[in-house]
Amino acid sequence: MTSESPTASDLSRSDAKRRAILDVATEVFLAQGYAATSMSEIAVRVGGSKGTLYNYFRSKEELFSAFIADTCQGPVITYFDPLEPIGEGRSVRESLIELGSSLLEFLQVDEVVALHRLVVAEVGRFPELGPMFYEAGPKKGETRFAEVFEAAMSAGHIPRDDPMMVGQRLKDLVMSDVYLRRLWGVAGDFTRQAMRDHVGRSVDIFLRAFGPAGDQAPS
Repeated sequence: MTSESPTASDLSRSDAKRRAILDVATEVFLAQGYAATSMSEIAVRVGGSKGTLYNYFRSKEELFSAFIADTCQGPVITYFDPLEPIGEGRSVRESLIELGSSLLEFLQVDEVVALHRLVVAEVGRFPELGPMFYEAGPKKGETRFAEVFEAAMSAGHIPRDDPMMVGQRLKDLVMSDVYLRRLWGVAGDFTRQAMRDHVGRSVDIFLRAFGPAGDQAPS
């Protein structure tokens, strides 16, 4: 007797259940932290057995990793997918300001800030969370930035260099102390215009080191 393949409705129900678990896990992890969250509590809140929960996520660590990826995925699509390649249809400087502004806006999304705070608070007791967070979140961002700069270098818009390193330098300049202030809750009223001005100054510094000769920052 052969087993039947899952139907579309079966897959839909499975996806809906997984979504419900992630929604509850997000709420509980952010409210209580990693250590205080249990799979039993999540199962109760979802409205099923712990056995059912383990059918979707084999451990709390796996669920936490999925929560990290899920928390970052939505904002990434919102802020980065609409961006045009560097140097296409606008100057390199303007392209980098758009890229840097999208990065800073993404890093200030409430859920993303809460996730970073959670990892920092828990990683001392649970060192495995650091690599887990890095692999599911920041590393993917670094890789994406490297791809963006590799494409710009291949197109001749930016001088050839290590695209991973160049992407990290732009990221570091854009974040500078602004993101730390956001994490500490002392950023104040950081308007969109203030953010864009900050990014513009960061891009100007970046261009002096890595920009094309014909598109240097204004003096």
